[in-house]
Amino acid sequence: MRALPPVIVVLLALVLVLSQWPSGPDAPTLAGGTLGDVAVFTFLLAAWTARSVLDTPPDEQRALTTTAAGGPFLPATAALLAAYLVNLTLTVLVVALPLIQCGSAGTGASAMLAGTALNALTALAGTLLGAYAQRAFIPSPAHSLLALLTATTTALLLSIGPLSPLSIPMIEWIRAAHTSPEAFTTAFPGLAVHLILWCAAATAVHLLLARHPR
Repeated sequence: MRALPPVIVVLLALVLVLSQWPSGPDAPTLAGGTLGDVAVFTFLLAAWTARSVLDTPPDEQRALTTTAAGGPFLPATAALLAAYLVNLTLTVLVVALPLIQCGSAGTGASAMLAGTALNALTALAGTLLGAYAQRAFIPSPAHSLLALLTATTTALLLSIGPLSPLSIPMIEWIRAAHTSPEAFTTAFPGLAVHLILWCAAATAVHLLLARHPR
């Protein structure tokens, strides 16, 4: 049942995409821009879903699992992987229609591959951000939700200003995606490195915090 709200959100997003099918001479760029827009949605959806998935096991079950595993490292890693797999499934649903749009508009295979990979990376980043708001770290549901909203908003605001290297490069990939398919493809390697480094740092801090759950 915890997966139902994200699925409903995905379906609503697909309806929105269907209502804005690109056409005309700028169709390739418009369709490619959709991949950048969807990546922001994927990030936010993944953060929300990860928090819900990681809060599913009762505290008693989490404690027993940690004891059986001889420590929190393996259970925390497995939980992150499980949440990411759920988010990857949702990402496939989200990206499928924009990719069909790109194919029909002639956006190009390179931009489509870049958009797909970007969404997979933003799903990972969202998973990690949502993991910080799980019950194991923030017991209060209200405080957890507030922390998640604050974190996602902060990530967006930081991506606009001079501290963007410390955040998710949302503005950069949106700008590149809406410039042209070629610009998006050219910008993707740098965006990918940025996201991978951010995810690596977020994973390291998360696993460190998991050693001392509240």
